[in-house]
Amino acid sequence: MSPPRALARDISFDVERQSLTCNHLAAYSIFVDYVFRALSDPSRRRLLDDLNRRNGQTLGELCAGLAMTRQSVSKHLAILAAANLISTTKHGREKLHYLNAAPINAIADRWLSQYDRQRAKALADLKTALEQSPMDNNGTDEDFVYITYIKTTPEKLWQALTEPAFIKQYWGIELISDWKVDSTIDWHVAGVVISDPEQVVLVADKPHRLSFTWHTVSEEFGKAINADPQEVADMAAEKRSTATFELEQQGDVVKLTLIHTGFPADSELRAGVSQGWQPILSSLKTLLETGQALPTE
Repeated sequence: MSPPRALARDISFDVERQSLTCNHLAAYSIFVDYVFRALSDPSRRRLLDDLNRRNGQTLGELCAGLAMTRQSVSKHLAILAAANLISTTKHGREKLHYLNAAPINAIADRWLSQYDRQRAKALADLKTALEQSPMDNNGTDEDFVYITYIKTTPEKLWQALTEPAFIKQYWGIELISDWKVDSTIDWHVAGVVISDPEQVVLVADKPHRLSFTWHTVSEEFGKAINADPQEVADMAAEKRSTATFELEQQGDVVKLTLIHTGFPADSELRAGVSQGWQPILSSLKTLLETGQALPTE
């Protein structure tokens, strides 16, 4: 049997756009089994709960809440990672662990709600819990992480992330920059140009890693997207967040990891971007794989 990550690549997460073919159904079924098996263990569910409360924890921090050895916790984390329920990233000498709700989203969206709604509701509640903005008692920053697999090349994906005409097809906006470190980025959104010297490129390691600070939330921006004035004011008062894209070649697909960081507890902006990133990245995937982006509202 193929390992679960290979299965994820085989089906290429076509469930995001509800279009599994017969050739992929067997692989998809096996992958679903891996996800549910990973969720069946109470210790692994506890680890997901811990990451839901505070994302981006080290192995030592995750061990603190469990009565088991570091080796046992590492094995549980490996199973969750194999099922694509968590991801890891290096931060200096430390490895940080992040929750990834994409597999549960995909399973629930694909077919669960079509059957027994009472039983489906239990998993829908789990899906909602994983998507909700995490909160911890210390008020520390909470990160949003999303992973998808795209049948493309790192070079083509980098182009899609940095070329204004390409970005507009799947996102509906334009980002204007020379994409050099410390260069500014102008955001063209709904007829409004958002320029700010703090909107800058932080990392530009083509075609592996791209990181930049988020745009300023202005009153003009809020009016352009018909947002509630109080919500706009709340978002504008938050410190500036950072979006990072990590591109990793895996066979004939690219693993794209988005890590959006710098949100305070109860962040209004995080609530917005967590709802926005999934359709944006699904549209990006569809565009690169089919040549046509998903329709925008």
